[in-house]
Amino acid sequence: MNLSDRLEWLQRHTPFGSLSLAALEAIAAACRQEQIAANRRLVLEDQAVTTLYILKSGQLEAYHTTTDSPAQVMTLPPGTVLHWPELVLDQPTPHTVITLSDCEVWTLSRDVFNRLADQFPELRQSISQHLSGALADVTAQLAYEQQRQMALRPYLVPRVKQGIVGSSRYAIRLRHAIKEAAGDRHSVLIFGEPGLEKDNIAALIHYGSRDRRQPLIQLNCGTLSANGAELFGKAGGKQGLLDWLNEGTLILNNVHEWPNALYPQLRRLLQSREYLPVSDTTTTARLFQGRIILIAEKKDCNCQDLVHHIIRVPPLRVTKADIEALVNYYITLCCRSKRIPKPRITPEALRRLQSYDFPGNLRELASLVERAILQANGASLLTEEVFWPEQVKQRRFRWNLLNAYPQLRYLLRSPWWPDRLNYGLMLWAFPLIVAIGLWGPQDREHNLALNLFWAWWWPLSLLIFPFLGRIWCAVCPFMIYGELLQTLSLKLWPRRLGSWPRPLAEKWGGWMLFALFTAILLWEELWDLPNTAYLSSWLLILITAGAVIFSQLYERRFWCRYLCPIGGMNGLFAKLSIIELRAQRGICAASCTTYQCYKGGPALGEGQETGGCPIYSHPAQLTDNRNCVLCMTCLKACPHRSVELNLRPPAIELWTSHTPTAYEVCLLFLLLGAVVLHHLPQVLVWCHQPQAPFLVKAAIATLTLAVPGAIAWVLHQGQRLWGSPQPFIRLAYGYLPLVLGANLAYYLPLGLGEAGHLWPVTLATFGLSAGTPFQWSAHPAVVAFLQTTALIVSTLASLLLTQKISRLPLSALWPQCLGIVGTAVMISTLLSL
Repeated sequence: MNLSDRLEWLQRHTPFGSLSLAALEAIAAACRQEQIAANRRLVLEDQAVTTLYILKSGQLEAYHTTTDSPAQVMTLPPGTVLHWPELVLDQPTPHTVITLSDCEVWTLSRDVFNRLADQFPELRQSISQHLSGALADVTAQLAYEQQRQMALRPYLVPRVKQGIVGSSRYAIRLRHAIKEAAGDRHSVLIFGEPGLEKDNIAALIHYGSRDRRQPLIQLNCGTLSANGAELFGKAGGKQGLLDWLNEGTLILNNVHEWPNALYPQLRRLLQSREYLPVSDTTTTARLFQGRIILIAEKKDCNCQDLVHHIIRVPPLRVTKADIEALVNYYITLCCRSKRIPKPRITPEALRRLQSYDFPGNLRELASLVERAILQANGASLLTEEVFWPEQVKQRRFRWNLLNAYPQLRYLLRSPWWPDRLNYGLMLWAFPLIVAIGLWGPQDREHNLALNLFWAWWWPLSLLIFPFLGRIWCAVCPFMIYGELLQTLSLKLWPRRLGSWPRPLAEKWGGWMLFALFTAILLWEELWDLPNTAYLSSWLLILITAGAVIFSQLYERRFWCRYLCPIGGMNGLFAKLSIIELRAQRGICAASCTTYQCYKGGPALGEGQETGGCPIYSHPAQLTDNRNCVLCMTCLKACPHRSVELNLRPPAIELWTSHTPTAYEVCLLFLLLGAVVLHHLPQVLVWCHQPQAPFLVKAAIATLTLAVPGAIAWVLHQGQRLWGSPQPFIRLAYGYLPLVLGANLAYYLPLGLGEAGHLWPVTLATFGLSAGTPFQWSAHPAVVAFLQTTALIVSTLASLLLTQKISRLPLSALWPQCLGIVGTAVMISTLLSL
């Protein structure tokens, strides 16, 4: 630009236009041209002035910071002259000036300006006129700003409370969403549960944007008047917040509480940024220049379709990997505010917090930490005793035996359980028992295998179920041979075993298990397996064969999980157990990234090398005992001490977290029908068919198995007519204690009679005899008393469980109560024959 063009531009666009032509020519000739990039600081407030700046093109921003109010920001257009008064009056600059865009600036150094001022005194004289006009403008601007500050002050959000703490994928994703929303001026919807500090996230968006020096206000939609005058203003009256806010940011908190009558105005504001003052329908709509941030508890707020950025804030229960960082952050804040030394939190206390779901989210955690610090009273450690989170329902009435008895933890993590017991005893004892059944004497009085299986195993396993659940499966010889042959075959024929066909197995596996158990019961009764040793051995061989075959096809224990009939019975009765193996979900979610308890892996920390859960159950996902064999693989593998062996109320899962299945209900009544089937000779007499052909016997036996289930179903239909809303598949589990008690009552005579003949039977098995054999047996009156007691206790337990499952009074469930009591009386009658 030549000198004449520069002179003309100074006359038309700057305050120097009132100067003489000679003075303007001298200024134009002395100016130096500079190019300055965007986002560069040109001047720092309260510093001595060394240069006069004239903005030729581009845009500047000037602001002055204070400690008690937001920064006062001004946008400076081309033609602005900086530091003219300050150079004349020898004062520091009051503003910090930055470039908002690429700028062309003309500059005069202090020495050059003073020389020109000495040469042209009008430069100093005109400053008084300029200051007088500027003073009037400043006075008006100050009055406006005072009114603005008074209007906005009750709603101002002066600062950010905290950043996003944590390094989980949820925290990283949330930071990215905040950064993306801060990069433009589009509207934002932030939604999530209460206590997640969503207003703080809105502040992070505002103060991370280029509008951070503009005011940020928050309005609670629940307190908004019916016409919204405080927001939109009144026609010809008081201005609203949107008028005062200019380019600032408006947070509409609890937008789900926005008055229904004002939704059209809100949608118009979001869609076109236009609004009308209250009672004004004639004038042109006003334009809002700022940003709008909506905060709600749910995404559906009737205007989410008009919002550009939608940010979901995850609850604390799914971001438990961040709890440790959050706790340390809140400890630091609390100790800094109270000016006390910062304590450390113990790993046990941290695990306790990670096991809690925090319905109050971040606010509850912060309150909990502050209360713990006060409770610790200056201690250097925050132990779990000073944290009192409310227990969630899934963890109520639980007592972790592993914490109470450290020696039990040591035993269950040792090689003795169950590996040495399996491969040191069961591996060798099982084929011996099978061989004795195949080639030894065939009656119970002379065969050790029959005595062990029918007089010892059945009564003891039924007694164990209420206490230790499915623990027999941990030492079951069937799967020991399955796993052993699986390992050997992989060494001889290296290959990759098939993955489990889970959808197919979940759909049909239970029904196949039910069919196998039905076949076993019919075979047992029609061929008299309890008194035929080789058939009993063949039963054991066939079950073992199933385990071996499926171990060659699929990895781990597919047979145990889905198809084993004995495992199905064990899983059903394990629901009544007073112990459970679970994991603390919070610790698993917060600390675990390897899932060694589920997948297996090398030793890590205190975790041992394992092959993972044999039946593919993650302890943190267990909701009942059916799919846990208590092998303790997860306890050995876990490096975080998350696994618990809890003492609990019996059968609590059946009325809390249980999901009923049709095949389990059928198996339940099949086991109840088995007690009736064991009295098949008497049933044949009642049917006048004592010498019936085999097919007739088989048909009657099959119908006998179905009798208890049919009676229960018919009575439930009557209950539906009575008005009970509970489905049969759910209420049927109320019979489970009676099923266990009835089977135990049937096997008690064997356990209290023939089990005591173990020594003479053992000798007889090998063709030996003792002069005075060691044996014992209970008196028949004692046996009858215990049978009656078992039936009475199990009947009462079934009635109580039915009431707990249904959550209805027993008077509303009288058909099922009648079925339970009637079934118990029928079984008692059969046992007394």
